[in-house]
Amino acid sequence: MMIVRFVADADAGAQVGILEDGQLWSLPGIATVGQLLHLPKEVLRQRCEGKRVFICNLEDAQLLPPIDARTEVWAAGVTYQVSQRARMDESGNSASVYAQVYDAERPELFYKSTAWRVVGTGEPIAIRADSEVDVPEPELALVVNLAGEIVGYTICDDVSSRTIEAENPLYLPQAKVFLGGCAVGPGIRPVWEVADPYALGIRMDIKRDEAVVWSGETNTVQLHRRLDDLVSWLFRADAFPDGVVLSTGTCLVPDLPFTLQEGDVVTIDIDDIGRLENDVTRGLGGVNWLVEACNDPTMRPSRRMT
Repeated sequence: MMIVRFVADADAGAQVGILEDGQLWSLPGIATVGQLLHLPKEVLRQRCEGKRVFICNLEDAQLLPPIDARTEVWAAGVTYQVSQRARMDESGNSASVYAQVYDAERPELFYKSTAWRVVGTGEPIAIRADSEVDVPEPELALVVNLAGEIVGYTICDDVSSRTIEAENPLYLPQAKVFLGGCAVGPGIRPVWEVADPYALGIRMDIKRDEAVVWSGETNTVQLHRRLDDLVSWLFRADAFPDGVVLSTGTCLVPDLPFTLQEGDVVTIDIDDIGRLENDVTRGLGGVNWLVEACNDPTMRPSRRMT
């Protein structure tokens, strides 16, 4: 079972429902994922396993990012040792900052995106036109309800400018937050369907002209932080009325000087969660449609998912 947003009929607009065995079902009375994230975990499970209405097969619909309303995306950094080393390698005189945060009690948490800026599987991610080295960062993401309960998991690509981040740690927001710089999907795997989130294989391939130019795999067993601890820090002084997606950091970082190029295709697979696939565009030109699509999901590029 996967909680998804989708468009099956342009007149009906975006719908929220369940994807199971290649079939899409709507949840009557539920218009947004944000509504589901108002519910306590056990009530959410009852709602997902309760009454549904069959809509169509997956091949007859378009999947949308599984995030909407006032839900935000936040992210954690330096949660794997590989990420710590990569951030130190690129940061020169600022390297000690990342060594300190890796072992600190307080994690690095930063804002990543509003719902309308997020792209889904099959849609393009963007790299900044004013950056020379840009990378995807494949991450297990937590889906958290307004009460701070982890209710599901999804995949996040925390696209980052290594050029800008390396210049100065204070430039982190510009290296992380920009249009098309966050992909989430394909849907939300409910927490009750994942036996052990600390034992999930993560794989990423980057293709260029149909050839794989970078490939790597890892496992969440290497995660340095506890998932519930990350959530507790996020909720210490903030509130999320439509829930929040918290990406938990990466340990698949291409070595310098590798950089994404326009036309690349990034594929991320996480065991039990699914596959997130995006092609790469450079600058605002390839993602300006997000501005129009923020109020009308039918304005998104038409990409049938199979």
